[in-house]
Amino acid sequence: MSTRIITGDCRDVLKTLDDQSVHCCVTSPPYFGLRSYLPDDSPAKADEVGCESTPEQYIDRLVTTFREVRRALRDDGTLWVNVQDGYSAGGFGGGGSWGAKPEWQSIIGRRGWKTAPDGWQRKELLGIPAMLSAALSADGWFLRAEIVWAKPVASEPPRIDRPGKAHEWVYLLSKCATYHYERHPDVAWTVWHIPPGGDSSGHAAPMPPELARRCILAGCPKDGTVLDPFGGAGTTGLVADRLGRDSVLIELNPEYAVMAERRIHDDAPLFAGGAA
Repeated sequence: MSTRIITGDCRDVLKTLDDQSVHCCVTSPPYFGLRSYLPDDSPAKADEVGCESTPEQYIDRLVTTFREVRRALRDDGTLWVNVQDGYSAGGFGGGGSWGAKPEWQSIIGRRGWKTAPDGWQRKELLGIPAMLSAALSADGWFLRAEIVWAKPVASEPPRIDRPGKAHEWVYLLSKCATYHYERHPDVAWTVWHIPPGGDSSGHAAPMPPELARRCILAGCPKDGTVLDPFGGAGTTGLVADRLGRDSVLIELNPEYAVMAERRIHDDAPLFAGGAA
């Protein structure tokens, strides 16, 4: 199968793709306020997706990005997007009480804000998934399903004043009212029990191949093309290749693009774990 890996900012690269040239998009954008995926000296770091000052700026940037994805999708194409929520807190990507801990201040000062983003109270759950799905719907997407990715291994332990997180969201969106969709037992319901990650291959945010597999089998026909504008270490491309689909991956970090190329062409087994 054909795998095309393009290094660059997806907001620029997507504009070079032909109209209606891909069948399906399966992706997990960088989560808001969690981490940077670029070296400190990278010139692209200041404009990196996920490092915006406010959740509203993050949502606006994703809406603009997925608008270009919609143009590149066939009329019967679908978008599957994995997104996680977060808290406004004392630190970049923290969970409510970080800002009260002096030992974190140097990290907070280097990586993000010391107080909540403008317009938010400290310790608030931001509601990023709901904000994104509503904004994409308002921009013209058909929001078709809200899927809970339930993790047998929780993302974090229970906190002193709230439950720990043990799930993320996957949204199914379509370009038109009717679209390609293959029903199979693994996608019959809106709660998917999938263990997180596995071998991250050196990537900071592993995506389980099983998550990509379900989306690709449902959304992309055999011999079709899958797009991932946030390619990371190439799990979407790896799974697409093993399932007999072509893929187009876009990745900002050149080191991750090389990692994706190696993983896809080194005959790595499909379910040995991997990174998105």
